[in-house]
Amino acid sequence: MATIVLVHGLWSDGSSWAHVITELRSMGHEPVAAQLNLETFDDDVASVRRTLATVSGPVLLVGWSYGGAVVGEAARGVADVQALAYVAAFAPAEGESVSRLSRKYPGSDIPKHVVVAGDYTYINRAGFGQLLAADAPADVVAIAAATQKMVRIGLDGVKVNPPAWLNLPSHYLIATDDRCVPPGLQREMAERMGASITEIASSHAPVLSRPREVAEFLDRAARAMPAAVIV
Repeated sequence: MATIVLVHGLWSDGSSWAHVITELRSMGHEPVAAQLNLETFDDDVASVRRTLATVSGPVLLVGWSYGGAVVGEAARGVADVQALAYVAAFAPAEGESVSRLSRKYPGSDIPKHVVVAGDYTYINRAGFGQLLAADAPADVVAIAAATQKMVRIGLDGVKVNPPAWLNLPSHYLIATDDRCVPPGLQREMAERMGASITEIASSHAPVLSRPREVAEFLDRAARAMPAAVIV
C-alpha cells in the first residue's frame, strides 16, 4: 500500500485534511498530514521532508493550493516519493513563484478578503467561506476560519528550483468553481506537467467541501503508482 502524505495551503493547517483522512482510512490507507509553519518557504519544505522521513515508501506526496509549490520542492532527491498529486494547487516551474502565478490570470478574489496585520496576513473570517469554500457545510467553514494560520508576507514570492514534477508522475484535481486559483491557471499548470487531470465542480477547498471525491482521486493516484502494492 502506498503511503499518502498531505500538505496544506496558506491560511490553514494540517487539520484541513481531517475529513479526507477519514475517507482515505476507510479505503485502507494510513495518510499523514504535514504541518507547515507558513513563515518561510524553506522552512515549509523542511517540514515536509521531516514528515517524509517518518514514513516508509512508496509515497504519494499531495499538495493543496500553496502546498503544491512546497511538494514540488520537497520531493526532490527523496527516493521514496514516487508520484505527486495536486488539489487546486500551484505548480510553479523553475524560476516562478506562487505570487507570480497568482497574477497571471484574472479571477482570484483573494485581494477582496485578505487582511494585513503587521508582517502577516489572514482571511477575513466573515468572508472565509465565500472565498475558499462556498460549497462546504457552515460548521466546517466556521472551524476552518477560526483555526486558520496567519501567513508571513512574502512567503509566496520565493522562486522555486527545478520542481520534482519534471521527473515524477503527477495527478491534478482541477476545482472548476475556484475563486482563489483561477481554473484556467490550474489547467495550464496541469497540462504543462503532463499530469493526469480530473475535474471537480468545487470551490478552492474540495478538501473541506468534497472530501470523499478528493479521497477517491488520491486513491486512484496511489493505485496508479507502479511501485505501490495495493492489497
